[in-house]
Amino acid sequence: MNKKQNKLLSTLKNSLYPCDGIWVNDDKMELAHNLLLDKLEKYDPDIMTALLNDAELKRRFFVEVAGVFVFKKADFQFFLSQNKVSHSYTKYKNRIGLTDGNRFLKDSSDIVLDFPFKDCVLKGGQSSEESKEVYFERNKDAQLSSAQLYTKQITKRQEIFFNQVLAFDEIDRLFDPKALTHFSRYTKDGKSAVTQIKRRTDGTPTENLIIKGNNLIALHSLATQFRGKVKLIYIDPPYYFRKTKAEDSFAYNSNFKLSTWLTFMKNRLEIAKELLTDDGVIFVSIDDDGLAHLKLLMDDIFTKENFIAYFMWMKTATPPSLSKNVRKKLEYVLCYRKNTFEGLFGGIVEGGDMPLLNESNALNTLEFPAFSVQFKIPDGIYYPAKKDKTTLESELVVCNGWNSTPFKLSGNFKWTQSTITKEIENNTTFIIKSEKFAIRYIREGERNKKPSNFISKIECGVGTNEDAKKELFELFQKDLFKYPKPESLISYLINTATNESDIVLDYHLGSGTTAAVAHKMGRQYIGIEQMDYVETLAVERLKKVIDGEQGGISKEINWQGGGEFVYCELGEWNAQAKAAILACDNWVELDRLFTELCDKYFLKYNVNVQKFANEICQEPEFLALTLDEQKQMMLEMLDLNQLYINVSDMNDSQFECGLNQEDKDLTLEFYGMK
Repeated sequence: MNKKQNKLLSTLKNSLYPCDGIWVNDDKMELAHNLLLDKLEKYDPDIMTALLNDAELKRRFFVEVAGVFVFKKADFQFFLSQNKVSHSYTKYKNRIGLTDGNRFLKDSSDIVLDFPFKDCVLKGGQSSEESKEVYFERNKDAQLSSAQLYTKQITKRQEIFFNQVLAFDEIDRLFDPKALTHFSRYTKDGKSAVTQIKRRTDGTPTENLIIKGNNLIALHSLATQFRGKVKLIYIDPPYYFRKTKAEDSFAYNSNFKLSTWLTFMKNRLEIAKELLTDDGVIFVSIDDDGLAHLKLLMDDIFTKENFIAYFMWMKTATPPSLSKNVRKKLEYVLCYRKNTFEGLFGGIVEGGDMPLLNESNALNTLEFPAFSVQFKIPDGIYYPAKKDKTTLESELVVCNGWNSTPFKLSGNFKWTQSTITKEIENNTTFIIKSEKFAIRYIREGERNKKPSNFISKIECGVGTNEDAKKELFELFQKDLFKYPKPESLISYLINTATNESDIVLDYHLGSGTTAAVAHKMGRQYIGIEQMDYVETLAVERLKKVIDGEQGGISKEINWQGGGEFVYCELGEWNAQAKAAILACDNWVELDRLFTELCDKYFLKYNVNVQKFANEICQEPEFLALTLDEQKQMMLEMLDLNQLYINVSDMNDSQFECGLNQEDKDLTLEFYGMK
């Protein structure tokens, strides 16, 4: 390193000295280059300001364009790479940890979960139909005017990934708030029209909501009204399996490759996090195949510091006896907080004494004033002596079961003298039951206990898959899901982190268990489901809940029925697009319309659609087909693509046949635009 470079590096260190999180050690003598680069990737305002405030650094690493200083990131990275220092042992003499031979992994922004398409957005159709797509092949033996000239073929869909940089406009449009339609309110009196959206005093909608539509798109639409409002999220998503397994409890397109599944999960978890309150929590059910990958992904999104626990749920008491490797009884539930958190709630403990000794604590001597400790040993005088795990340090007089004199006791206590004094002031009772002098305490009134991370019928009163199947069978008199979750599991999780009226979200609603339990427990809820069975299963289940059905947790909480919810759907444009195609009077109109579909609604990213638009539609043989034959082929291309109407497009003439004025008015009211 020459003198000029050495001086510039010193200038850089001096300028960045006030900034935290970019140094090898607390003494701030050595920059952790990878941590610094990680912050620069995010254009950290403190770092950028520090660089701009030094004239030499600004001259070297910024260029002025139209009055704006643009950071020359490549030049800065090159400078750092040319001026790396030797990370020798002596620089880390006070640190212990994993290294890659040169640096601690903790100091490297490179040690993260990476996977193909991590920087992309996957719309991710969940239905098995949306895992397919249509294309056409020329049938060279057919007659020129015959409809058999082109043969329709169906193939496995190549999932569409929108790169967050290259497809910025497409993603922005994809996430624009969507029109809502088919509003209905369900109460004990049955189904009725929705005339208004009820709200809390702060403006947040107070309706229980069931929304049909793609959950990624629905979450972004909900964010306009529920960002920072949801207290708890529970999801039971399509699992990642190394090979197809029956345990995938959804009738979903579960044929995800690992990178596709991770992208699918990442896109949804990122926007879900934005919906959580600052003290909100998220629970995600997962099998062991995807557990490690999901943990790393959620560490990345929520940070490792906000990880709370793995919960292990006993999903069955009777695992298959012919299992190839092990008889699996457990599934997992990952739990993360968003930011601040007071801890999960596991119930109320009344009375009961607790030990004051804790062997992992340091040896300590405590003094107890007269009449502060109750004794279950004979009255009398006790002299200083070593006991079992404690030492009586002073003479003690016990009279009528209480210490009539102050005394000192030493041991590995978990409380300090100041805590003891405070507890005595709060009427905590201390008790010694034997001459071992193993002192215990009883706090006055109720206290909270922490939930167990092993969730089972014996430990927590939580049922199994078999119990959940019985619950659904009792409701519908037929088997609907092979591996549903029982109401008691959802109730257990909801109880740990919410109170009445808190908002609970499930964006993989499935059979509607989360919504049903939240309804019975007096929580506000939002359920999102794309599959058509949302109306025949989740909605019907909630109607039975309102009527007072007695399955699941109903008897335990004395559920008597009541309440209401609102059902609505993301406004689909498929029907309107098809109607517009059918309304075309000639090929010129049809060609213009299909080009607009490709440009405006992402079909251009479908290779087969692109080929159809750019090649087949230009062939003389295609142009020779009748207009009805041309229309039919275009309609086939739309069948497997889910298109939704943006709120900003609702008044376009092309949507007049799909959205009535009531839909438009309620959509605007939902988004607070009216």
